[in-house]
Amino acid sequence: MSTEDFDYELPKELIAQTPTNNREECRLLVMDKTTGKLEHKHFYDILDYLHKGDTLVINDTKVIPARLIGVKESTGAVIEILLLKELGSDEWECLSKPQKRLKIGTIVKFSDELSCEVTELKEEGITKVKFIYEGIFLEILDRLGEMPLPPYIHEKLEDKTMYNTVYAKNNGSAAAPTAGLHFTKELLNKIKEKGIDIVSVTLHVGLGTFRPVEVSDVTKHHMHTEYYEMSASTANILNKAKEEGRRIIAVGTTSTRTLETIMTKYNKFVECSGNTDIFIYPGYTFKAIDGLITNFHLPKSTLVMLVAALTSREMILNAYKKAVEEKYRFFSFGDAMFIADTKK
Repeated sequence: MSTEDFDYELPKELIAQTPTNNREECRLLVMDKTTGKLEHKHFYDILDYLHKGDTLVINDTKVIPARLIGVKESTGAVIEILLLKELGSDEWECLSKPQKRLKIGTIVKFSDELSCEVTELKEEGITKVKFIYEGIFLEILDRLGEMPLPPYIHEKLEDKTMYNTVYAKNNGSAAAPTAGLHFTKELLNKIKEKGIDIVSVTLHVGLGTFRPVEVSDVTKHHMHTEYYEMSASTANILNKAKEEGRRIIAVGTTSTRTLETIMTKYNKFVECSGNTDIFIYPGYTFKAIDGLITNFHLPKSTLVMLVAALTSREMILNAYKKAVEEKYRFFSFGDAMFIADTKK
């Protein structure tokens, strides 16, 4: 299977640069996962496609201001650090740029209250650092750090909260689980009132989600691990839904990967935490989910491969072609898709 098989043409002007003013008013492309039939709606219409008895699974991770700009203490060279994964004892796995200016023991200073020491240099720009500070790290980070917007977004984000979901609570992501950005508290309340369970998992978004595929053979791509958690209460609700034949709808590829990881490992949902490097592409048999709410993903990305596995490569590429023709907005701040068996 070739990476090129998942390419598509996208005019640059369709890459959303700013969030929709009202989250739930973005557009929604509804796709029947069996027939490929498409319907053009708005996100608030998701209420019509979620059925009483469904269970909606959200990812409650919270994006931190993970981008730090500092200087190499010995030379004054500018160094950019992107926090990826907390390792404990003030040590983090990061992306550093330019890594070639760093060596083990290098001190990077961000301000008088925050510095870090390089403890390990790995491939692909991955760097381990230990932070040096006094006080509360996340409070310092909130003052000094920038929200880690993707490189294809060039507009300044006026309201930092718009790059987090309304239900974000567990700090740790270097990118937003973007499918969840479309929900408002009011819409979530309407979903609950319809008799739909909403449960949460946590997956801290890092390189596993946003690292591009740089090999021609899909199966040779190396997925980086990301940390996930599932509570006992979430596991119990999901197991009951499975036993009763009710649908499980994942909000986003990150929730999907968490659910599929756990079901693959235990053959049921359990209270657990760990690191996942699951890579889902066509040929994969889904064990956990029945439907997916998701955004439009980058060409040749692991995420477009995941959604293609839920339907087919041909149907997804056709849906994306129609979305381009209809001038949907793409990527993080863009419009959404709902992929499921849409028959009542």
